[in-house]
Amino acid sequence: MDHRIIVKQEMESKSFDCIKVKVEKHIKKEEHKHFTMSEMDACYRYPMGSMVVLGETTFKQGLIPTEVNIMEVKTEMEFRNNISGPLMISGETTDKTHIQLIGGEKKQYQCSCCAKIFNMKCRLKIHMRIHTGEKPFPCSECGKAFAEKKNLVCHQRTHSGEKPFQCNQCGKSFTQKSDLVSHQRIHTGEKPFQCSECGKAFAEKGNLLCHQRTHTGEKPFHCTLCVKSFISSSHLVLHQQTHTGEKHFICSQCGKSFARKSILVLHQRTHSAEKNFLCSHCGKQFTLKSHLVLHQRIHTGEKPFPCSQCTKRFTRKSSLVIHKKTHTGDKPFMCDQCVKSFALKYELVLHQRTHTGEKPFQCSQCDKRFALKSSLVKHIRIHSGEKPFQCIQCGKNFAQISNLIVHQRTHSGEKPYQCSQCGKSFTQKSCLVLHQRTQNPVCSSLW
Repeated sequence: MDHRIIVKQEMESKSFDCIKVKVEKHIKKEEHKHFTMSEMDACYRYPMGSMVVLGETTFKQGLIPTEVNIMEVKTEMEFRNNISGPLMISGETTDKTHIQLIGGEKKQYQCSCCAKIFNMKCRLKIHMRIHTGEKPFPCSECGKAFAEKKNLVCHQRTHSGEKPFQCNQCGKSFTQKSDLVSHQRIHTGEKPFQCSECGKAFAEKGNLLCHQRTHTGEKPFHCTLCVKSFISSSHLVLHQQTHTGEKHFICSQCGKSFARKSILVLHQRTHSAEKNFLCSHCGKQFTLKSHLVLHQRIHTGEKPFPCSQCTKRFTRKSSLVIHKKTHTGDKPFMCDQCVKSFALKYELVLHQRTHTGEKPFQCSQCDKRFALKSSLVKHIRIHSGEKPFQCIQCGKNFAQISNLIVHQRTHSGEKPYQCSQCGKSFTQKSCLVLHQRTQNPVCSSLW
């Protein structure tokens, strides 16, 4: 079969019209200024009346041979019978001519790094920048570079303040159309992205992809400073701040800084007078409902987070996460002045104060200083007489939560500390230690 593209036009006119063709090779821009291109599609213009023959070397107006398979010109009726959504050559003419790809498959381009396939070479080129890290589009204002020009254009709006995409329901404006589309789902409640494993739906595709990794166990984002991996890049960024100590979000009222914007927002509410959440047991007020829920567990004794490896339970998920490290033995934070290592960075920071003697928390009433903020808070209650922790069974109040927990055992009868020698149990660890040293002859002989 003769592989040809034939484009003819009877008119004398040299007006330029367009064939929208996906091709493998791009036109040399410096030689043919009349060609217009974008990264996604190529629009090649040449004078009507020219002849283009594919499979031979007869190309006019600077068009170069490509490996697009067999193409031939068909009439409008033939074209509509074979393909939907025609690409048209239209112009100052009384007829329309169409082109159709026939007799072969479209060329595909595969990434050598991750095997992802693209229909266009230019799309593969953009994708490869993910692997190479190439960012050829720098911002003239701040120097930040981007892999795609469209991302640079969006970024520049952060400098200009331009937000051209406005929500017609609430008036909120956005720098990107995609952000507006995502925002509008807040109003509509639409969640078009559904997990095929559990049926959970999401408003954004990125959130679905991240969620699906909880099923597959995939953690593609690796920390270069330790062995940890994460399901999302945002989780990796937050983790890396434990190594760097970066806290970019600063409170404008007190100067305190935070690693996450969400934590800053919560902190800022402590400055406002709004404490709308009232504890029905003791009357204490809170700015956040979540803080009230946590507080109420002091009264109820609820511990909804059990350890899967032992019998311990916790009131907070964060406390469970910290506890689990006692089973794994993972202690990545090492003191540079002694051999001790710690599971959490803040534990290392607190430990280092034993070397430096630093006590940054000072009492405003007696000038006594403390290494821990929690120790200062407890100390201040000596001056104020505050006893915020109340027993719901007898109404007795305590200055410290640990004292309330011990007291509640007098009601429940719980005695968690047992002597391994004689089997006697105690409500407090200090009572067990005292028993082992003095009270029991068998036990005291071991000391």
